[in-house]
Amino acid sequence: MKIALLGYGKMGQVIERIALERGHEIVLKKDQNNSYDGLENADVAIDFSVPSAAVSNISNCFNANVPVISGTTGWLDHYDAMVQLCQEKKGAFISSSNFSLGVNIFFELNEYLAKMMAKLNSYNVTMEEIHHTQKLDAPSGTAISLAKGIIENSTYTAWTLQNPEANKIHIEAKRIGTVPGTHTVNYNSEVDSIEIKHTAHNREGFALGAVIAAEWIIGKEGIFSMKDVLDLK
Repeated sequence: MKIALLGYGKMGQVIERIALERGHEIVLKKDQNNSYDGLENADVAIDFSVPSAAVSNISNCFNANVPVISGTTGWLDHYDAMVQLCQEKKGAFISSSNFSLGVNIFFELNEYLAKMMAKLNSYNVTMEEIHHTQKLDAPSGTAISLAKGIIENSTYTAWTLQNPEANKIHIEAKRIGTVPGTHTVNYNSEVDSIEIKHTAHNREGFALGAVIAAEWIIGKEGIFSMKDVLDLK
């Protein structure tokens, strides 16, 4: 499989190593090559760039008939436009806040727990996410996905980074050292607490999941998610 890497920072470099270990070839490294030369030779593109570059990267891929795996966060105001372009070009697209296989299992547990807790009004849900100091967005895309999973399965209507409000999930975002990513969901009452937590030990899990998603999407058409990749639907 020939892969275009759009974004060649720390994540891009880990993705490159894992892809090569799995027998794939890298035909474009966008941070090293400021043009898209080589994109036309790719079977799939993996985008781990920055929010300001994501739309351009994804658009160029669809226009070149190259499927896209996007792990960039902070650009989703333009998500619907990218979906429309993908459909117009009969392309294939997976955008996820987190490609870690463990995190996607965690997403499922989070939704299941939210359904069970929905009628227990004595519990209040809060969230905490911790990342390295170089992370640009807050809260993390993963935290937002977790919050959406709760909102869709409960009476909560939104999330907030500000002071706790009724019917809103309070998220505390911390930036500490080189932490790859820790996400905790807490249900607290006067009598006890229930907590689920995912802790990433390094970037390997994110990179492996992205490469597995890239392998899965080859030959497909449409808008997909990691639920499709992992057969969790």
